[in-house]
Amino acid sequence: MSVARLPAGDFGQDPKRARPDTQLVLGFSDEDKIVTIQPHNDALVITLRIEGYDVKRVLVDQDSVVEIMYPDLYKRLNLKPDDLTSYNSPLVSFEGRVITPKGQIRLPVQTGSEVVEVDFIVVDIYSPYTAIVARP
Repeated sequence: MSVARLPAGDFGQDPKRARPDTQLVLGFSDEDKIVTIQPHNDALVITLRIEGYDVKRVLVDQDSVVEIMYPDLYKRLNLKPDDLTSYNSPLVSFEGRVITPKGQIRLPVQTGSEVVEVDFIVVDIYSPYTAIVARP
């Protein structure tokens, strides 16, 4: 899934779609790497603002083709089952198990001063993370 970034505005406003040619870059300078052992391959876990709330323990997985939301976050955002749209394609978990999603929901995500609409696939399985994104 491609994620486009949008200029931030009043968070209460509906986000608008960005141009499809928008390039996303997540990188670190040499100064950021000073206290790490290279090559560095630990998981990147960040905090994102989703639906107006700061959400911790969001895993960035560059190999993911969809954004995933787990049930604890879905409940904490006060979302209801009626808020989901259907998503009929099964997913494969990190362990190789086939997962049937509960549905899909589009929510605004803010990183820094940018806001973008993201389609999250909601799955009802345990995870130490609240969500997985392909890139913030």
